[in-house]
Amino acid sequence: MTILYILIATLAIILLGAYLFINSAPPLPSNVEEMIQEIKAEGVPEFIKGRTGEAKNGEVNIFYEVIENQTTTKETIVLICGHTQILLDWPDYFYQPLVDAGYRVIRFDNRGVGNSDWLPNYDKKNPFTLEDMAKDVIAILDQENIEKAHIIGMSMGGMIGQRLAISHSERVLSLTSIMSTGYFYDPALTNVPKLFYKNLIAVSLKYPIGSKKQSTMLKLNLAIRQLQDGEGDYELDRKLVLQRGYYELNKRRGYNIKATDQHSLAITKSGSRYEELGKIKVPTLVIHGTTDPLIKFEHAQKYSKMIPNAATLFIEGMGHDLPDVHTRTMTTAILKNLAKVKVANG
Repeated sequence: MTILYILIATLAIILLGAYLFINSAPPLPSNVEEMIQEIKAEGVPEFIKGRTGEAKNGEVNIFYEVIENQTTTKETIVLICGHTQILLDWPDYFYQPLVDAGYRVIRFDNRGVGNSDWLPNYDKKNPFTLEDMAKDVIAILDQENIEKAHIIGMSMGGMIGQRLAISHSERVLSLTSIMSTGYFYDPALTNVPKLFYKNLIAVSLKYPIGSKKQSTMLKLNLAIRQLQDGEGDYELDRKLVLQRGYYELNKRRGYNIKATDQHSLAITKSGSRYEELGKIKVPTLVIHGTTDPLIKFEHAQKYSKMIPNAATLFIEGMGHDLPDVHTRTMTTAILKNLAKVKVANG
């Protein structure tokens, strides 16, 4: 009986520890259920308003959206989203000022997510890399008969953008790399901060990824977005996050739980770009928040110096996100970087 009591006590301690750990996750708003029910009752706005299409890179189909300026078009801007992100993660308040300035804007779902192919034959022993994902962008340009484009990438999208500017410079007009890095696993820098990693595991256990309950997936999406906030004086638009999640689940393909490992392995497999960043000759802008909780500010400070003549915009208090309050600052700097192409070309 003594052994049985020990086993029961040990199990109880384990269960208590697991319960306490899961509930250590940063809380969601107390009215989150009411917000979800309100969104369901209201219906969500249409988030895809442009012309849509598909490009083919080998056997992989990439879904994209083209947003045109109706009166004039300068050049094309391609927006590359980050790890497991979908094109909806580029909010209209970010891209609309670029459209209003006369540019054609293309945003797309990375392979493995959204309406792009989910790769049923994915092989971990032969994973795709950031170079493969860069070629997805080339496929979109080819499909649209666009010779060159301005590239704007956030997080992993910034890494893909760097790869484009290095390996496919003939197709790139300029590069803007937002909240990204030249080498995610740089041993001299912070990888995923321990607190962020701990909180991410906690919310993933509290709101299990792959749950068939829409409310659970919406809560997980919101919880992760909250973790990415900086320390600045701004509020996450939680209703907008829930609306986009509800739209994705009901009007598109939803979320692919396998993409997390696939995108992570692409980053790992691709390694460092430090020795190649010096090859980037196009006008480059590096944007980063000083309180980014995922890819620490020190990454931007290091890799931006490796790109010849790169301009920088470091935003005090911004996290791993694109808050509306900082949009004007970012788009003003981006448009200035885009204009350098005309100056360079005389």
